[in-house]
Amino acid sequence: MLYRHRLRSRIIFSFLLLGTLLSALFAVSTLFLQQYLEDQLIGATLKQELDDYIAQLREDPSVVEPFYTRIQGYVTRPGDPNKSVLAQIRALEPGVHEVETGEGLFKAAVRKDEDLWAFLIYDVSENQRLTRQLVWALIGVTLVFSLLSLGIGIWSSQRVMRPVSDLAMRLKSISEETPHPRLAQRFADDEVGQLAAALDSYAERLHHLVERDREFNADVSHELRTPLAVITGATELLLAQPDLPEKSRERVLRIARAARQSTDITTALLHLVRAERGTTGDSQAHNVRGIADALVQLQEPLIGNKPLNLRVIETDRVSVIAPESVIAVTLGNLLSNAIKYTPEGEVTIRIGNGEVRVEDTGPGIPEAELSQVFDRHYRGTGAGGKGAGLGLAIVKRLCELYGWTIEFSNRKRGGLRASLKFFER
Repeated sequence: MLYRHRLRSRIIFSFLLLGTLLSALFAVSTLFLQQYLEDQLIGATLKQELDDYIAQLREDPSVVEPFYTRIQGYVTRPGDPNKSVLAQIRALEPGVHEVETGEGLFKAAVRKDEDLWAFLIYDVSENQRLTRQLVWALIGVTLVFSLLSLGIGIWSSQRVMRPVSDLAMRLKSISEETPHPRLAQRFADDEVGQLAAALDSYAERLHHLVERDREFNADVSHELRTPLAVITGATELLLAQPDLPEKSRERVLRIARAARQSTDITTALLHLVRAERGTTGDSQAHNVRGIADALVQLQEPLIGNKPLNLRVIETDRVSVIAPESVIAVTLGNLLSNAIKYTPEGEVTIRIGNGEVRVEDTGPGIPEAELSQVFDRHYRGTGAGGKGAGLGLAIVKRLCELYGWTIEFSNRKRGGLRASLKFFER
């Protein structure tokens, strides 16, 4: 999983990292060059001084040893050790060395000829102290440059991200009710301007798509309601005839129920597509028991020869403020789904305590598949019969629109339970 950073934070961090690394690299390079040049200069000076003194001594044995405030010179012979020269320094090989004694840190130039040994010692303790001061000074400079880089990064990020932040704020202010303003004209012709132009193009295509969808829904609503109203009116006229044979009456009743169901589905889908609840403060509360009884009457003729019994059990009255068509479609999908997958036994609708539970004696659903029952076009393992797998997906969307909760669980005694809660108590 990638750790998410804001673009502005990335810019600030980049400036801080770059400034710190460059400052640290400069400090380390300065220390290295200072140490290297100091060693080379002191070593070369001591060696040159020692060689010059030995040359003068050979020409004039009366030449005294050189005397400096920070440089000490000694001349002795191999077999006649001079006690003034420390054994630690006397044991050094010819050349220039760095020696740390109890008195401090020294650079020692050593020359050992066959007839005499010469030592030139330079006290570099003060140089070491200055070097430590230089180290702390460079650390302070590095911190100062790091803070300066941080400030520059914050200032630069504000300037760089200002067009992006402006674009994000303008996008947040856009709603479905207001027309989409042209964003590209408010930004320069750069990367942000290109992004704004792309968003304008996408918003325009999306706007046309939504308008076509709304027009289609309005046309479908008008075109479907008209023939359904004609069918409903014709069935009412037929049922009003007193001499209508009983078998014909049952068939006409089935046609009337199917027309009513189609009307409910059309109305519910329109509410769903428009994301409109279709309820107001004074909307009528519908008794769920009456809707459940009507659905059972509609489904009973469709059971056929299947040994299946449908029951409605009400422990207390449940009334819901919502369009009757939405309640009927939601509960009807749960009922038809239970009937479809229950080969025998019973399907029970239990009403009470602010909810409706549809229980069946079918095979149930594997626990691993319970979370997928609301997916579009999903059909469980071993599901038979016909169906597009859209019923429960529609139920889920209607519940989200009206603030209801729906969940499925397997019963301990076998079968499936669908719990539809209209409100909590």
